[in-house]
Amino acid sequence: MKNCFQSGFLAAFLVLLISCSYNNETVTTGGPEVVPFKALPFDLKDVKLLDGPFKHATELNIKSLLSYNPDRLLAGFRTEAGLKPKAEAYGGWEAMTLAGHSLGHHLSACALMYQTTGDHRFLDRVNYIVTELDTCQLANNGYIGAFRNGKKILEEEIAKGNIRAQGFDLNGIWSLFYTVHKMMAGLNDAYRLCNNTKALTLNARFADWLYPLLAGLNEEQIQIMLRCEHGGINESLAELYAETGNEKYLKMSGIFYHKAILDSLAKGVDVLPGKHANTQIPKLIGLARIYELTGDTAYRKTAEFFWNRVVNHHSYVTGGNCNHEYFGPADSLRNQLSNETTETCNVYNMLKLSEHLFEWEAKPEVADFYERALLNHILSSQHPETGHVIYNLSLEMGDCKTYQNPEDFTCCVGSGMETHSKYGKNIYYHTNNDLYLFQFIASELNWEAKGLKVRQTTLYPEEQKTKLEFFCENNVPLTLKIRFPYWAKNGIEVKVNGKSQKIKSKPGSFVAVDRYWKNNDVVEISFPFSVRIETMPDDTNRIALFYGPVVLAGDLGPELDTASAIPMYVPVFLPKDNNPENWLNPVVGELNTFKTFNIGQPRDVVLKPFYKINNRNYTVYFDRFTPENWAKYQAKYQAELERKKKLEAATIDFFQPGEMQPERNHNYKDFKTWTGENKHRKFREIDRGGWFSCDMKTSGQPVGLVVEYWGGFTGAKTFDILVNNVKIATENISNKKPGEFFDVTYEIPAKLLAGKKLVNVKFVPHEGNRGGPVFGIRTVKKE
Repeated sequence: MKNCFQSGFLAAFLVLLISCSYNNETVTTGGPEVVPFKALPFDLKDVKLLDGPFKHATELNIKSLLSYNPDRLLAGFRTEAGLKPKAEAYGGWEAMTLAGHSLGHHLSACALMYQTTGDHRFLDRVNYIVTELDTCQLANNGYIGAFRNGKKILEEEIAKGNIRAQGFDLNGIWSLFYTVHKMMAGLNDAYRLCNNTKALTLNARFADWLYPLLAGLNEEQIQIMLRCEHGGINESLAELYAETGNEKYLKMSGIFYHKAILDSLAKGVDVLPGKHANTQIPKLIGLARIYELTGDTAYRKTAEFFWNRVVNHHSYVTGGNCNHEYFGPADSLRNQLSNETTETCNVYNMLKLSEHLFEWEAKPEVADFYERALLNHILSSQHPETGHVIYNLSLEMGDCKTYQNPEDFTCCVGSGMETHSKYGKNIYYHTNNDLYLFQFIASELNWEAKGLKVRQTTLYPEEQKTKLEFFCENNVPLTLKIRFPYWAKNGIEVKVNGKSQKIKSKPGSFVAVDRYWKNNDVVEISFPFSVRIETMPDDTNRIALFYGPVVLAGDLGPELDTASAIPMYVPVFLPKDNNPENWLNPVVGELNTFKTFNIGQPRDVVLKPFYKINNRNYTVYFDRFTPENWAKYQAKYQAELERKKKLEAATIDFFQPGEMQPERNHNYKDFKTWTGENKHRKFREIDRGGWFSCDMKTSGQPVGLVVEYWGGFTGAKTFDILVNNVKIATENISNKKPGEFFDVTYEIPAKLLAGKKLVNVKFVPHEGNRGGPVFGIRTVKKE
């Protein structure tokens, strides 16, 4: 290779020239977008992953994707088109009325993986699925879907204004338009990433079939319809407009504007508390895309406000959000810890929204959030050996990770297919003259338009540095913008060809290096990690520990050792000061691993990167005490033990839901319920339209009914309690006493007890609500 410029003087002059230019450069896509961008991503095919944790995650996902049988995913589509399936349909959610959502995810994932790897097995699979869907659609006169009776319900009920909508149910179908969105997104990716023009035809043909059914609805009917989760179908229709130029599809996307949520967000009002989290995020991704295609700044402001509220007021230290799938009150997370925190689909979608925001303004805080969520949630949510993924990444103190059966086909199995197929997309961004180093991931960028290749080698975050090597035949004038992470309080060092650069920037910014880049130029970047504390927004004494970008979790022992996970035995800290450098010692021979030093009660604990902990009990959060507060806490704990002792003494009968023998012993009966476990306690929960009952002893004397619940469960949780088929109480436990178990005592009227040694207790949810979870039921002697 030859260098165009040999003169040091000329090169220095041009470097100076470049450093004074392009400071506020914007770039356009050359496509249908009508707004300028501050940065654009590269195509996936232009970035090759090199050895490191993200390449490993991708390789695991390759095996997972290829293990699926496309004909089993297509079975429901063929059945609904009147065609004989070529294979038996999968179970899990695919056997329910969410059928078809997994095929959409799989189609997107295979298209993304083809771009990532160039492996033609994925291209062949994409083309096969699209061909099969085309056959189904032609046999069904434009409709395409896998949920039972979907076409009939759309044509004969919804189109005629007969709309029955709840949070996840539209006329008896589970989140109908959510599934349509996944299918349309998969077809869009097949067209965009695999150049399958038939996929675009299918999408347009389906939208043309759907449009007249929706166009006749009035505004009131539409808004009732949108009460049911509808995913990001507004985004898919906007993309169809972008690909075809047909404004009908842009108009269709506007039909899916959910006023009850979006109007308030547009006014800067946080209406998220109590709302199902992942129902909302895709709506804002859709608005972000519509802004890019129309220039409607109100949509942009709404998306930016939402992102800020979720990231800065509703998220945990891992970058994840939600508890039991719902947002809680803003800045109130202390008591919102459970085995069902931080749904992985939410993080998948927040990263998609973050990509839009970074393209608009190239703000470093967006890149920093992206790293936080990528390292501490996304990497933590895939098993490093099996590739299995996690639905809810538990932040319960003393819990363990629960991985999904890959054939259960929950939403997070679906989004996991995509997440681990596209890591190369968000490592680098660019304008015409800027190259943003967005993430520190081992990779090789081929910027064909510049005749430039950039190879990044790093084991980050298992080393505190990265290196860039430049390869080009001709010198390339370019401003390299290196992310200076917010957490790098000890500074950043940048060397170009061994020479240190003067850094004026501060953490939470980009460091600009302007020069004509020559073949074999080398940039070395180092950023010393340091330990630090982040606290709960509503409790400065419930803390998490970081080492650089990495969340550290306390290793509490083997997963089956449940005794170590009882809350009392999750160690608490009694530090002498607030500087963790004074009470954490590095563990020799183990990267990014520490042990507390004489501060743990009842013991010290080893801290490891959260994404490295598997098949172990752990805690991400710790409670911090002064000696005085610790003594008060122990006294409170002893008082609670005394209360429970008195309750036990007064108990006539106790029923533990969710366990086989107690349910047999108490004549347990139910309809539409399930068992679960929280804090290693079993429970029963009742689905909408269900109930459960049990017989309880009374010993022929006046008794009270005591029911134990766990605070912090969100969503619609109102239910009636009946004794001998007579209602004695209505209960609503939604977000009641979050963060603790609690008992509620209900009065049983004497007339229901007269002459009876047994009573039948029944729990019945209100319409659209779930009942419980119920952790224990007692009959107790009245004092």
